[in-house]
This record gives sequence, structure tokens and C-alpha cells, in this order.
Amino acid sequence: MQLNSLVENDQEFSNVSGKLGKRSSMLHMMVLLKFLGSYGNEAALQKLGLMLGISKGAVNDYMRQACNEILKHCEQEIKWPSIEERRNISGRIRKAHGFVNCIGLIDGTLFPLALAPTVNG
Repeated sequence: MQLNSLVENDQEFSNVSGKLGKRSSMLHMMVLLKFLGSYGNEAALQKLGLMLGISKGAVNDYMRQACNEILKHCEQEIKWPSIEERRNISGRIRKAHGFVNCIGLIDGTLFPLALAPTVNG
């Protein structure tokens, strides 16, 4: 929901052409997030389109539009911590988890890999 509220009033979503016309920013975000959260054949554009009730071409367009809008906000929303913030963060993580010089942890989401990494795999 926060992602959608960031982009819902952007110009990109009011200038959608085609016979179906304007579609909501929420649908664009749902298409993109479903694609990013899918693995293997589940990420096929045609399969996503069938599930969401849109064409595979629309899936591709919606993902592109959603990415473009998100990227317009990256400078305001995505920031690297300052030196002082990095020291504080790494100190908390080292104290809590024993990781030295670590400034971020993933929330436990699994990222399936189709092939083993070539380094450290």
C-alpha cells in the first residue's frame, strides 16, 4: 500500500492508452510485485496475464510503467546511511547477531536460485 501511495498520482498512470484506457496504479503495482515474487514458469507474462485478467502485452507494459514510476522516487526514498548511521547500525547488528561490519539484514524472505552460485555455491 505504501508503494502505491508513493506513485498513485503520477502522470504515467493518467496517460495510459489502448482500448481499456486508464488503469489504476494499484493494478500496476500488483502486476510488478506478482512478477517479482514469482519463480520459473510462474513468472511467464502469459500466465500472469491469465491470472490477473489482462494480456501478456499489458503485463509487460504495466511492469515497465510501474518500474519507471518507482525509479522517479528513488533519490528521495532510497538512501545509503551516513558514516555515523552505518556505525550505529553495524554496532546494533554485531551486538544482537554477531555479524561484524553489517549494516543490513533481509527479512527472512527466501530467494530461490535456479542454479547454484559460481562463487561460494
